[in-house]
Amino acid sequence: MALISIKEYAERNGLQHDNVRHKCQRGSYKTAQKIGRDWLIDENEVDQDRRIKTGAYVGVRKNATKAER
Repeated sequence: MALISIKEYAERNGLQHDNVRHKCQRGSYKTAQKIGRDWLIDENEVDQDRRIKTGAYVGVRKNATKAER
């Protein structure tokens, strides 16, 4: 397990440095550790994108407001 900075992790995975830092603060990465003021993360940590991209929820709010009327 080799720890690298989150800046290097973001560059290797094509991510934004700030987004990786926020995920570390929220506990989204299992191997992220804060040492002093710096965050370190295992270089083999998998970045999981939990957004729903299937379109399954398209128009859900619009349909919910019609049902309430």
